[in-house]
Amino acid sequence: MDLKRLKYFCSLAKIGNFTHTATHLGIAQPALSMAIKKLEDEVGLKLVNRAERQMTLTSDGEVLLRHAQQILESVNQAELEIQELKGIETGTIQFGASSMLSSYYLPTVLAKFKQRYPKVHINLIEAGTASLQQMLLEGVLDLALVRSDRPHDQIRCVELFEEEVVACVPLNHPLSQQTSIKMADFCQQPLVLFREGYFLRESVSQYSKQQHIELDIRFETNLIDLLKAMVINEVGISTGLSRIISKDDQLVTLPFEPNIPLHIGIGWKKSHYLSKASRAFVDFMQQHLAQDMEHV
Repeated sequence: MDLKRLKYFCSLAKIGNFTHTATHLGIAQPALSMAIKKLEDEVGLKLVNRAERQMTLTSDGEVLLRHAQQILESVNQAELEIQELKGIETGTIQFGASSMLSSYYLPTVLAKFKQRYPKVHINLIEAGTASLQQMLLEGVLDLALVRSDRPHDQIRCVELFEEEVVACVPLNHPLSQQTSIKMADFCQQPLVLFREGYFLRESVSQYSKQQHIELDIRFETNLIDLLKAMVINEVGISTGLSRIISKDDQLVTLPFEPNIPLHIGIGWKKSHYLSKASRAFVDFMQQHLAQDMEHV
């Protein structure tokens, strides 16, 4: 099979629209349509249900998609290994992390890594923890910062650091005089929260569902500074990590009772070939992140 057609087919399946897929691939729409038609002729099956707005795969197309993704991933892994056999040590690392960890925990260590390995390019993709894990499984990412206390049979992970999820309240809030807070009391307050799929939302969502509590969510955002501003202006209280709250933020952090630990590690798909650059990055993060966090 033609690998280019398989690549076009996988992109079309993901995007679901011929026009948008052609734009994403940088080709004309007729060229994309012709490639998919030739792929259908080659396998002797109808792969795509064509509609005016939205495209869907046939059942045969779903089967081919699963194999096509495996084929393309295997080809990518082979290319990486062959490059390194030739002694090519430069490369690109597709690395995923949440925006909060990227902003508050990674700047120093990433800068030091670039100084040490200037020819290695790091493409940082920001998303929620759940999305990052899925992107690892799909082969979109080489490495990602994920929960290391949530083992997955297809992901290998080494722990980098441990944090604690805390409640964030304004200085003059009645709760600010407490030394800790129970999740039951937290869930009764007006809230400003991260969106679903982020670890700072996870504990609150799980507890509210288990206890059948309807949350009073006044605002949702994944932007740290905006979330802080909403809390300071008494729109609602929120969750956070104590390390991202400074004395100038006019906020008080309260540990939960019982506490909510957060274990963060760097993970990769077990079947995914780690290039020399990726292995060097894992080693560097293990060696340098802890000492850099002491100065955050």
